[in-house]
Amino acid sequence: MRITPALEIDEAEIEERFIRASGPGGQNVNKVSTAVELRFNLAANRSIPDFARGKLKRLAGRRLTTEGILVIQADRFRSQDQNRSDARARLQELIVEALERPKPRIKTKPSRGAREERVNSKTARGKVKKMRSRKVDFD
Repeated sequence: MRITPALEIDEAEIEERFIRASGPGGQNVNKVSTAVELRFNLAANRSIPDFARGKLKRLAGRRLTTEGILVIQADRFRSQDQNRSDARARLQELIVEALERPKPRIKTKPSRGAREERVNSKTARGKVKKMRSRKVDFD
């Protein structure tokens, strides 16, 4: 299964089970296993780079088992083939999102006006506090 032009996952690493779907569908939903449970062993996979593997674990959330297996369930459609394609597309989207590197942060400094405003507000606050602490002599 091709994820990006540079990354491909072996079909043997993807396990698919067909299960009965829930929800509406009448007699068809009770007798035909149209839902797909796609399992991808993330812990054993070596084709995904390490930086992306960590991000993929965070993105997967509760879909990742304690053994490191990513489980995707697809039962949106009434046909098994459409659900199979949907599950594979969702796996591909997750991996592509994990491969995106974060944009490097560009350090910025506060503007001169912002610095002056900060100093002025601190000075004003200090004056308020100083006024409170003055002792009043009633004699």
